[in-house]
Amino acid sequence: MSATVDLRSDTVTRPTAGMRRAMAEAEVGDDVYGEDPTVTALERRVAEMFAREAAVLTPSGLMATQILLRALTRPGTEVVCESDAHVVAYEVGAAAINAQVQFRTVDGDRGRLDADRVRAALRPPTFPYTEVAAISVEETTNRGGGAVHGLARLRELRAVADERDLAFHGDGARLWHALVATGEDPAAVGRTFDAFSVCLSKGLGAPVGSLAVGDAAVIDEARLWRRRFGGAMRQSGVLAAAGRYALDHHLDRLAEDHAVARALADRLATAVPGSVDPTSVETNMVYVDTGDRPATEVVADLGGAGVLVGAMGPHLLRLVTHLDVDPDVIPDVGDRLVAALS
Repeated sequence: MSATVDLRSDTVTRPTAGMRRAMAEAEVGDDVYGEDPTVTALERRVAEMFAREAAVLTPSGLMATQILLRALTRPGTEVVCESDAHVVAYEVGAAAINAQVQFRTVDGDRGRLDADRVRAALRPPTFPYTEVAAISVEETTNRGGGAVHGLARLRELRAVADERDLAFHGDGARLWHALVATGEDPAAVGRTFDAFSVCLSKGLGAPVGSLAVGDAAVIDEARLWRRRFGGAMRQSGVLAAAGRYALDHHLDRLAEDHAVARALADRLATAVPGSVDPTSVETNMVYVDTGDRPATEVVADLGGAGVLVGAMGPHLLRLVTHLDVDPDVIPDVGDRLVAALS
């Protein structure tokens, strides 16, 4: 293994040669005027994939989440989500500024919400309690190691939302991974939400971009907030072309990333008992317990050995497999991980 292997995130991928050609050859127009045909085609394709009326392209997943929260809620209301959800942990307080909402957090199972716990956490719909506006779910769960809610659990949460006439929002940054792992129907999953996002630059290999998806009225409102937040773009067909290429060529291959992650987990579990539970690896993330060694020390040792990983806690590492990880180097990567943990 001569080159550095970067397992910090699936956002570190670079566009493939084919994707770069598609971007260079993209037909473009001014998307603020609704005149970029490549953007329009991507938005229509993703909406139809999930059996929804509309979608809007955004520069980032964070923006897709923020414009949807703004469209689905009112300032001064509350959103129920899991305690370690991305929207709480990794968006630098954006919802407090942009959507002007507060969070009611619920402890879940590896980041997954449980319908009964959510139901119990909902505040009474009377004065002076804070009004609950929405339930938000992350699929797959980042801090939960890529765990999948799945259609049955999503439907149970949808039922809780319906009981109280709440919006049901999905942070689908890695929803593609969940669909590939479960084989579930994208349309069935997409219909559980009032609105949700999907990301093109996590796993699919596009350089930038996410889409907010839902009913036309919600997406019209989200598009308005995209403009207000500075996310409306001009000849963005060059970015949409990367997304279209990714859907054509990189979606089904996510199963390879899942297999590589499981192979790494099996190797570590055998060589360093207690470091990993392989049964918890459902998609492309492996969370590793470093035992007595501080995670930062293990990260440094691995970096010196040509393997980049992230520290997610004092004794916790995250490994994320992706398009740019050659499966042929995994045995060597496993050996270096074992050496660093031993």
